[in-house]
Amino acid sequence: MNTQVAIIGAGPSGLLLGQLLHNAGIKTVILERQTPEYVLGRIRAGILENGTVELLREAGVSRRMDTEGLVHHGVEFLFAGQRIPVPLSELTGGKSVMVYGQTEVTRDLMEARQASGAQTIYGVEQVELHDLKSDKPFVTFVKNGELCRLDCDFVAGCDGFHGVSRQSIPRDILREYESIWPFGWLGLLSDTPPVNPELIYAHHERGFVLCSQRSLTRSRYYLQVPLTESVDQWSDERFWEELKRRLPEDLGKKLVTGHSLEKSIAPLRSYVVEPMQYGRMFLVGDAAHIVPPTGAKGLNLAVSDVNYLWRILRQYYQHGRTDLLSCYSQLALNRVWKGERFSWFMTHLLHDFQDKSAFDRKMQEADRQYYLGSRAGLTTIAENYVGLPYERVE
Repeated sequence: MNTQVAIIGAGPSGLLLGQLLHNAGIKTVILERQTPEYVLGRIRAGILENGTVELLREAGVSRRMDTEGLVHHGVEFLFAGQRIPVPLSELTGGKSVMVYGQTEVTRDLMEARQASGAQTIYGVEQVELHDLKSDKPFVTFVKNGELCRLDCDFVAGCDGFHGVSRQSIPRDILREYESIWPFGWLGLLSDTPPVNPELIYAHHERGFVLCSQRSLTRSRYYLQVPLTESVDQWSDERFWEELKRRLPEDLGKKLVTGHSLEKSIAPLRSYVVEPMQYGRMFLVGDAAHIVPPTGAKGLNLAVSDVNYLWRILRQYYQHGRTDLLSCYSQLALNRVWKGERFSWFMTHLLHDFQDKSAFDRKMQEADRQYYLGSRAGLTTIAENYVGLPYERVE
């Protein structure tokens, strides 16, 4: 079996990369360990940056997003009972974010992939990457008990934090940066109308709250909880009661409760690996970096990687630009680290830490007063939230 770009992983980043390359006449095969149903069952992000929205449009997969997605021109912060609006569009020259669930993005990309006739092989096992430093890399895998080989020009590792792609790079070449946060987020998804038109990021002495949404009828709420907590300790009733305690009374009265569709606790981690390429293999998304969800950057940074990689590969195939291949890692990492910084900043701004010194607590309070009390501070938050611009590939 032969192709030009072998893509490992059929999540949103692998599918989007495949769609963009296919539209440019570049052949791809996507290999996925799980079933399509499993991939669609993952409950993930729901806030799309300005650049993510534009790239989905460029890929020709935006019809449903543009019809059903909710354009948000602002968010709200809540500190000490005070609601502080952040007018995103006003502060960023008209930019906005789109509320549209990652599950829906993935569904749209799956349908486009199927319609294109490009090949996706689900249920593969024992994936191994070979000869990545040569100009003839190949991938082996097992499908239905049969050993298969896929020859290619390049490999795109879009297979997540636990995937084989990053593990295929020699350990002495990689440099890992990591910070583990001392709490988790308990998330609940329900078919209930959002408590507020805009997202609310709330600081509270009992712990952080995020009031998010997937649509006008589906809400996503998060509570900061200790890492010692487990989901089975949290009935729906306990979750809703705790959420009400952490919201101002007027919002608590508006809260519509209901049966949870999904409930889980996510530990928070910041992680980056350098470099993001090895020979003819490129790491994309969670295979190379993880962010805490506070800044809504996880999916958006994966799309940022796709933006750079597909443009570099298009230049290679259409114009013979071999010189750009070595630029991918640095281009991607420049934006990854800014996204990591914003997620780190937002996590510090909105959460209390038991192990902080008295001095650090004062610094945290000064940050809150400055960033949320000045137009310059709010502008910094707004321009990072809607997404920093992509660098040109030329």
